[in-house]
Amino acid sequence: MANVAVIGAQWGDEGKGKIVDLFTRDADVVVRFQGGNNAGHTLVVDGVKTVLHLIPSGALHKDKLCVIGNGVVVDPEILLEEIRALRAKGHLLDDALLKLSEEAHLIMPYHKAIDLARERLRGKGKIGTTGRGIGPAYEDKVARVGIRFVDLLDGTTFRDKLKRNIEEKNIYLKAILKEKTLDYGAIYEDYCGYREELQRYIANTGVLLDRLMKAGKKVLFEGAQGTLLDVDHGTYPYVTSSNTVIGGVCTGAGIGPRNIQEVIGLSKAYTTRVGSGPFPTELKDATGERLMQDGGEYGATTGRPRRCGWFDAVGVRHAVRINGLTGIALTKLDVLTGFKKLKICTAYKSGGETYHDFPASLRALKNAEPVWEEMDGWDEPLTSARKLSELPSNARRYVDRLEKIVGAEIILVSVGPGREETIVLRNPFN
Repeated sequence: MANVAVIGAQWGDEGKGKIVDLFTRDADVVVRFQGGNNAGHTLVVDGVKTVLHLIPSGALHKDKLCVIGNGVVVDPEILLEEIRALRAKGHLLDDALLKLSEEAHLIMPYHKAIDLARERLRGKGKIGTTGRGIGPAYEDKVARVGIRFVDLLDGTTFRDKLKRNIEEKNIYLKAILKEKTLDYGAIYEDYCGYREELQRYIANTGVLLDRLMKAGKKVLFEGAQGTLLDVDHGTYPYVTSSNTVIGGVCTGAGIGPRNIQEVIGLSKAYTTRVGSGPFPTELKDATGERLMQDGGEYGATTGRPRRCGWFDAVGVRHAVRINGLTGIALTKLDVLTGFKKLKICTAYKSGGETYHDFPASLRALKNAEPVWEEMDGWDEPLTSARKLSELPSNARRYVDRLEKIVGAEIILVSVGPGREETIVLRNPFN
């Protein structure tokens, strides 16, 4: 038996949707453990694209249990929309196949209002938040004033907590952020309606997962965003509001670390980033534009164009170390077809220093100049390759070089968006 965690090894958007969907074939349970609907996982099955924001990617497989863990902050309106959309496509028809942690925190309308207003006031210094209330919801969680689904189930507790929070948030919205105040009655009625629709899914998911793992069920833990967006280990403050690294699996799913046997990091064959923040290998030229166009690099959640650049081995080595990666799934290798020369960033130079390890200093990152290693590219299409030996020789050399530079085994290479367009070198569940 093996339980597998899938973690983004860059700034998110590494193609987790496809890889989780692929690994789900061998799993019994798929668990989302952090983040909110600021994440978007895109899956292409039989040419049909599906974007999921809260529900684990296992929803496209029959008879797979999908669990939303306690570490996720949940907008109930978005969750219900997603459930309905999946059902319209013939998925998730059995209520028993979706479980929502009673300890997960609710995203409230005041979280979204605060998120948008703060970003507006930051002006040029904006962080690049999606405006969906994720950060403010986590703030309330840490401040011990958040509302959990277990509170929503208790009418009295929910009413009292909501009333106190609305009073406080309205003062903040009006006096500090210069925004309109929110109506308690309307919010209360809306969320009571959400309770009626969602209570069938709410459960003690930590206990459930423990019981399933003891029974020998195989569990796949699906991360959102990526290591370089981790609130502790990323490019702070240009990060998300949760722990995207392996430690977030334990706290966000309610399991012990010994229950995880494989930690697979996802990385593109190049690098992208959405929103603000330092990006040492970014290409602000025709090459970067070509990567964006050929790779379809637009945010699954926001539609924003992604910033693109060459492969950053410094960042991926950082992910290998922090997460203890047992393997890497390399995605979008096919996008590099047609480039005569490819570059790999092996170190940074900043302020007279050379950094082989990812620096914590925002100043060092903003001023970082990549130390490049150049390799020859290839022109042959890759989408039909199912073995490494079927790749063009230069593509094979590129994969081998990335593996050596980042110090982790590449166990999978994606050569196209479809499920079947994949070279699987090792199945982490076996």
